[in-house]
Amino acid sequence: MLTLDHRAPVGRPERGVAHGEAEGPPSFVGPGGRIQGALEINGELVISGLVKGRIAALRLVIASDGCVEGDIIAREVVIRGQLNGRVFSPNVSIEDGADVSGRVFHTNITVARGARVTGRMPWRPFNYFESLDQLPEERP
Repeated sequence: MLTLDHRAPVGRPERGVAHGEAEGPPSFVGPGGRIQGALEINGELVISGLVKGRIAALRLVIASDGCVEGDIIAREVVIRGQLNGRVFSPNVSIEDGADVSGRVFHTNITVARGARVTGRMPWRPFNYFESLDQLPEERP
């Protein structure tokens, strides 16, 4: 299992990337791939494996065979697989077959029939995400 520096702070991706200026092809955590720690991608990240830790990306896709245990901050999040944690994203899509447990902070959200969500989905204005430099601490 690849372990990244879990002490590294994960905030929003670089300012230009947060405004939709991603370059290059998407990054992948493939089936059978496991990552533990902080992960920051200045573009799109597709997860088909397991990630335990904080993720920052421009766009994050949790594929139907993907699982994330931790917090996410991204410009756009698409969830088809499993998530146990918090999402901080202005645009969130929870698709059929998704299993989400935690809090989803959003401006716009779509939840498909057949998705399972256990937790809260508090609305936040778009400027909340623009000024989010680091993830808030979890309440006990």
